[in-house]
Amino acid sequence: MTRKAATRSVSRLGEAGIDSFWAILVLVGVFALAVVTYFFGLDSLHIPKNGDEFPYAHITRLTAESGHLLPLQSTLENMRNTKPPMLFWQGVLSTHWGQEWTLWHLRYPNVLYTLATAVLVGLLGWKCGQRNIRTGLLAAVLWLAFFSTYRFGRPFLTNAGEIFWLFLPFFLLLYQGKKAFDSAWGVPFIMGISIGIGLLYKSFALLLPVGLGLAFWYWRCRHYRPGEFLKRDVYKLILIALLSLGIFALWFALDPDPQAIWNEFVIGENAGKFDPHGPSYLAKMFWGDGSIWVLATGYALNAGLLAVVVVATMVLALWRVFRHNDLSDDEKYLWWWVLILFAVFCFPSQRSSRYLLEAMPAFAVLIALVWFRLSRWILFITTLICTVAIAAIGYLGWLLQHDVGQPIYSTTLAVVLVIVLATLALTLLIPRLLPWLTLPAVFAAYLALTGFLGVFDGPKGRYSIATQKQVVGQTVWVPYNFNAAYEQYQFLLPGANIRGYRDDAGIPLHILRERYPLLIIQQPLDKPACSDCRVLGERLELRGRQSDDEIKAMLHGAVAQHLFLRETLIDNRGNPH
Repeated sequence: MTRKAATRSVSRLGEAGIDSFWAILVLVGVFALAVVTYFFGLDSLHIPKNGDEFPYAHITRLTAESGHLLPLQSTLENMRNTKPPMLFWQGVLSTHWGQEWTLWHLRYPNVLYTLATAVLVGLLGWKCGQRNIRTGLLAAVLWLAFFSTYRFGRPFLTNAGEIFWLFLPFFLLLYQGKKAFDSAWGVPFIMGISIGIGLLYKSFALLLPVGLGLAFWYWRCRHYRPGEFLKRDVYKLILIALLSLGIFALWFALDPDPQAIWNEFVIGENAGKFDPHGPSYLAKMFWGDGSIWVLATGYALNAGLLAVVVVATMVLALWRVFRHNDLSDDEKYLWWWVLILFAVFCFPSQRSSRYLLEAMPAFAVLIALVWFRLSRWILFITTLICTVAIAAIGYLGWLLQHDVGQPIYSTTLAVVLVIVLATLALTLLIPRLLPWLTLPAVFAAYLALTGFLGVFDGPKGRYSIATQKQVVGQTVWVPYNFNAAYEQYQFLLPGANIRGYRDDAGIPLHILRERYPLLIIQQPLDKPACSDCRVLGERLELRGRQSDDEIKAMLHGAVAQHLFLRETLIDNRGNPH
């Protein structure tokens, strides 16, 4: 190939309409980068997650220790049957009944679920994009690039499993088209089983939005003719509902205490979603941080660094509907599912962007179909946000290293960070590269975050083996400020009997030392350590929750003081205070 021809080939890489070998190769590389990103740092205590992970780990560990899959076990009041058992069974099996009690063993099945969903999204993107390989790969990468996928699709949470099983029915209908819609028993039977497993991950209540979504899809397939819909499809929906609820009901049938499930899960966990918890139902629906207007931002919030892209995709879809009406049939099906899920979750009094996660695979496909039609300014802003985020993470790492007073990050990591920032800065100056490097920029931001947090999982963030051996079989009191957050110390001090005390109660240190023979305390880095304590070990910790005043102080420059902590394991046995 001549130099001139090679130049033309590189130029074509940036054009939207060319599905070249090089374009596919680039996207395969980005997908591989995404897979590495999802497994990198998977055993970290500090990955982006939800606080529910530790209560779920607590229930799983005690259930495994009981030697029985049911009933679920917990020492937490009113938090034994907080979720259906599928996630806990998954954890019991992946940890070999608690014999391999590590975060990696708890979490890796969820990453596999997330990657399996990416395969479904990719196949659907390929089909909806007129069998375009590039569109399919792009859809799979977009799904993995959403921050909600990264945050909820890796930790030991219910979301990865529920999203896969509840997205599968929509995938089957859209991927197989008329053949699937016309299937009398086979496809509805598979969908019923799939939804039933999804309900066993989260809640029977999810049958409502999923059922409404499927019903509308069938009705639309019959061109909104009620007679044909009633004759050909209603019995399928009834079959799906009965089969999925029947699978969910196995929990009640197999558990020796079904009344506890009713009280704790059905009444407490589900019916409680309609309790306004303060203002009236209507007041909370239209005002405050739980209003429908806040929920309306949920899809953008779930996208995280791609929030601007999600908003732009919505605006472009509206423009296409009102100006050209050129949305494809597949796009219309997907947009209706996005709207139906949002509408259903406007009604519970508790509204969260997390409730919209089931539609994010559909959003990934919708964005992939218009990715090369988006304004370069949208991609420029997104890449710029990623660049700023990576630079900010680097700055936080520098602050931490400065306050600790010794090297904790390698020079190699700093060099890589500079190279990444330089590459992204160059990308911002060459618009035609933006469609190809915006998504790698998102994964670079995730990797930078994991690299920054890695110090809290290395020697500086762990108790030494010698310290761990000293407390094996001993009762250690540890601080926590969220339900079962003390469960993380099962990984930090394996073999110890972990007990928790609330660290947000403002109890003075000398009182704590009188109460607890072996305890862990947390202090800011700039505060002197306990001078008369017998210290068994220390580690660095990242503080998870800050007050409003502390956040304001951080905005004024006092970042390290309120973001990083020194954690100390103190032995008070036989030591006068």
